[in-house]
Amino acid sequence: MNYKVKTHNQLSPIDVERIVNFLYENLDQYGDTKSAIRKAIEYAMKERASLGGYVFTAEKDGEIAGAVIVNKTGMDEYIPDNILVYIAVHKEHRGTGVGKLLMEHTIANCKGDIALHVEKDNPAKFLYEKYGFTNPYLEMRLKR
Repeated sequence: MNYKVKTHNQLSPIDVERIVNFLYENLDQYGDTKSAIRKAIEYAMKERASLGGYVFTAEKDGEIAGAVIVNKTGMDEYIPDNILVYIAVHKEHRGTGVGKLLMEHTIANCKGDIALHVEKDNPAKFLYEKYGFTNPYLEMRLKR
């Protein structure tokens, strides 16, 4: 496994587009629009009024094999400090330990508790549970 995990503190517009396109193409049915993905990255990089967050990528031979976007919530007294907004591994790198590598890096580098939303049929759910994520609530939403 020759993957290098990078913690991004700043991103060029080209790097933002690389990560947006990567996530859009590899989140499969669990994904969002490119606009939503870009907003999460901009929030993490403090390019929008925000508390910031984290952008991590796992790369091999200069290509993105996996990516994580985490946004800080600033609400640590009543919900987790961080929300893991996106995590994806390229189809060709699934089953190689990239997801594990990214989860370990994310947990080690994020300060405070971490929440994530996961569909009940998402095959990666077992990975999150392996790292101690639990389902203490049923989330309900009112869409407008």
